[in-house]
Amino acid sequence: MNKIKKVLFCAFIAFSSMSLLLRGQNQQPAAPQANAGRRIEMPKKGPCPLPILPALPAISDSGFYAKNAVPHGRIEKVNYKAPDGSEKRMHVYLPPNYDKNTNARYPVLYLNHGGGDDDSGWTLENSRRGGYAHLILDNLISSGKAKPMIIVMPNTRGLAAANPPVPGNDDACSKEYMTSIIPYIDSHYRTKAGREYRAIAGLSMGGFVVLHTGLPHLDTFSELYIYSSGHTSPETLAKFEENFKSLLSDPGTNNLFRVPLYMAAGETDIALYNGMKVLSLFNRCGLKNFWVLSDGGHEWANWRRYLYQTAQVMFPDCEANNNNK
Repeated sequence: MNKIKKVLFCAFIAFSSMSLLLRGQNQQPAAPQANAGRRIEMPKKGPCPLPILPALPAISDSGFYAKNAVPHGRIEKVNYKAPDGSEKRMHVYLPPNYDKNTNARYPVLYLNHGGGDDDSGWTLENSRRGGYAHLILDNLISSGKAKPMIIVMPNTRGLAAANPPVPGNDDACSKEYMTSIIPYIDSHYRTKAGREYRAIAGLSMGGFVVLHTGLPHLDTFSELYIYSSGHTSPETLAKFEENFKSLLSDPGTNNLFRVPLYMAAGETDIALYNGMKVLSLFNRCGLKNFWVLSDGGHEWANWRRYLYQTAQVMFPDCEANNNNK
């Protein structure tokens, strides 16, 4: 009797399993709900062909800023009147043959120093604490790797700040740029005075000039380059996101950059994680960008290399209004 019960029980289990299997085969899988009703927006091409970033020189390489037997530009120290009426100094690099080619006009890179430095830092010839910017450009221009350009290096000590302004409400640094620095340069030098021919770059504290003056003034600048910089505190990062999210989230903002926004930092850079947090916001908002992680830290050996790399993609040859073609 026990054998009969056991056989019947096993037959019942087998029948039930087969029924469940057949029922599962006849059921249709549920349609995925994650993207239901949502239209996937395809990224669009920018206004200029996307450049390929040249490789960084080795951190120990000094050849790219050596004083080689090539045509050299010159550096001027000039004074302008700041909005408060004070006299301020800036260094200006004029490319080779600027004085000879008197009909030529040039794009302008506004290049900002870091905290504790001044307008002389980028042209100081000191391997530990100098930028050699003039020699970097002399060598690049001579080899045809960079456009001849004017480089303006103002003194923003006491002006550059980590506190993010609201776009449309300029901070002291932006006011000095808009009302004093740029008008002086355009009136005293043969510039191409249009946003397509203005770039702004800066290291460390100078990166805040790029973020807080360049980003809200994409009607004035079309290229932004940030070297070893980013918001250091959760409070200023949250304020930056609040103040700039509307601008960053606007799909049309990408088309204002003739070269995608550039950020770089060293692997052991004290500003690495700060920059990555700002980069995360850019990525969440869909802002196209170049991100470069190099060896080295918060040092001139890196900032010289970043200038060498970015100068080669500045001021691309393309039509000003060929968006999405």
